[in-house]
Amino acid sequence: MISRIDLRGDPLPEGGALRDLLPRAEFDVEAALETVRPICEDVRHRGSAAVIDWGEKFDGVRLESVRVPAAALARALEELDPAVRAALDESIRRARLVHRAQRRTTHTTQVVPGGTVTEKWVPVDRVGLYVPGGRAVYPSSVVMNVVPAQEAGVPGLAVASPPQREFGGLPHPTILAACALLGVDEVYAAGGAQAVAMFAYGTEDCRPVDLVTGPGNIYVAAAKRLLKGRIGIDAEAGPTEIAILADATADPVHVAADLISQAEHDPMAAAVLVTDSEELAAATEAELVTQVAATKHVEERIEPALAGRQSAIVLVNDLEDGLTVVNAYAAEHLEIQTAGAAALADRVRNAGAVFVGPWSPVSLGDYCAGSNHVLPTGGCACHSSGLSVQSFLRGIHIVDYTRDALAEVTHHVVTLAEAEDLPAHGAALKARFGWKVPQQ
Repeated sequence: MISRIDLRGDPLPEGGALRDLLPRAEFDVEAALETVRPICEDVRHRGSAAVIDWGEKFDGVRLESVRVPAAALARALEELDPAVRAALDESIRRARLVHRAQRRTTHTTQVVPGGTVTEKWVPVDRVGLYVPGGRAVYPSSVVMNVVPAQEAGVPGLAVASPPQREFGGLPHPTILAACALLGVDEVYAAGGAQAVAMFAYGTEDCRPVDLVTGPGNIYVAAAKRLLKGRIGIDAEAGPTEIAILADATADPVHVAADLISQAEHDPMAAAVLVTDSEELAAATEAELVTQVAATKHVEERIEPALAGRQSAIVLVNDLEDGLTVVNAYAAEHLEIQTAGAAALADRVRNAGAVFVGPWSPVSLGDYCAGSNHVLPTGGCACHSSGLSVQSFLRGIHIVDYTRDALAEVTHHVVTLAEAEDLPAHGAALKARFGWKVPQQ
């Protein structure tokens, strides 16, 4: 059901050589660019008509308009299962607690007497938030995108999610209800590359945005790559992944359950166990067989995910090697289920989010930990962060110098300008002092 990679014995290779030994899904965004390019160009030139046409082709439903009526949002919230509403309310409450604390404040530094640099943080004016729809329903992704944008103070929010034939061309009603619960009234029944292009170029129905965030399939990722520059993006999200660093103290029932929890997302989802315990590896393999037989989505998602090249049990000499391996892997989600888990977690350098001990499973983070579940995948956690309030803010430096403060540093500016053969840079200062460098 799941393969093994044995890294015991010889010293671990370094850098890229180690990463090449580890399991990873194939996710060729570059190849998908040629598929999405004509879609994005069509939306650029034909606007909403193109979004509707591509929605009919890919989602099997013909829309009159991509904008979701306000009445549909209100109805979805009114008809939402009270238990789901209570769970979403709690998810939102906890996410607000965490993300509100991330907001940066304006700070002024006095560099010299009379010379200050102030850094102020300004939210982007308008964002497009993408919520996937297909194999599963993701109201939690509405929460994870909208809450940090709202806490950042973004004045304009629009959500797009694919139209669903069984719901008359509207996005899934639970997604609509989550939008209504968060006070988002601009929602579009649009998916895939055409939704990203709609946000980037604007249409008759949707004004263009400055930033697009949210996970999606390979075509969403390719459209983000294609249109990056015209819009800002959070990341090119690939298939979800979990890595678990565990030793003999871990419960194989927990380990297997957590691997399966991510495998049920997608046949390309990655489930990786890194352990120094042969006994845990064997017990986990046995648990996978038992638990997979008792769950849903087995043949179409879980079994191909666990059997794929992206999933494996990786055996290592000891936890030090295990830590080296998980840092090289740079997982979207990393669980530490070992003795002294907190101390090991503190040494993790590369992960989208770290879940410490047996009582902090990834599923908690997906919904109600308060953390954000929009995280870097495909090893990008070695250089990128998950979605946060900072994703929606821009830092602007405000420079304010008096005459005396400028005079004091002019000779340095002139010297550096001439060293770079840019004399007009220095001249811009000398012009303020009668074309003479002030005496120090």
